[in-house]
Amino acid sequence: MNKLSVGKVQVYTGNGKGKTTAALGLMLRAAGAGMESYFGQFMKHGSTSEARALKEFLSHAVTAEQYGSGEELSGPDRERDAACARAGYEKARAALRSGRYDLVVLDEILVAEHLGLLTTNDLLRLMNERPERTELVFTGRWAAEAVCQRADLVTEMGEVRHYFQSGLPARTGIEM
Repeated sequence: MNKLSVGKVQVYTGNGKGKTTAALGLMLRAAGAGMESYFGQFMKHGSTSEARALKEFLSHAVTAEQYGSGEELSGPDRERDAACARAGYEKARAALRSGRYDLVVLDEILVAEHLGLLTTNDLLRLMNERPERTELVFTGRWAAEAVCQRADLVTEMGEVRHYFQSGLPARTGIEM
């Protein structure tokens, strides 16, 4: 049974760091309020730090699934990647429509849409099918204008400076 009196649609996008982190913080806050969350990760696969933390510390409040091959950007295979995204989309859609979750976060779904693995209409459909008392969050770079126009909250993370430019690779526990 949903605890929210009204749910909204949030979008975290932009080239800056912090989109997934913001969504994870929202799930932490929801867990503290006794809410149940669903976390679906597109474009990711394997034992990321956030996946391990959710399993170890928040498994009572968060259902987490990954839908990616993990190679969408480094070794793309269009057919495989589209199949992963489509299967993930159907799982996420079922979770959203179930009414079980107060908060549904679809991490990197905006990137999957930008790469053509999903369509803008797929994302708009999720927004249309969202139960009234469920909060829906999309994260990732390159949010489509139509998605931003329909969302209730859009936050664009802007990069001012990033240490990647000086050659520092992604660090476990900070970026991954």
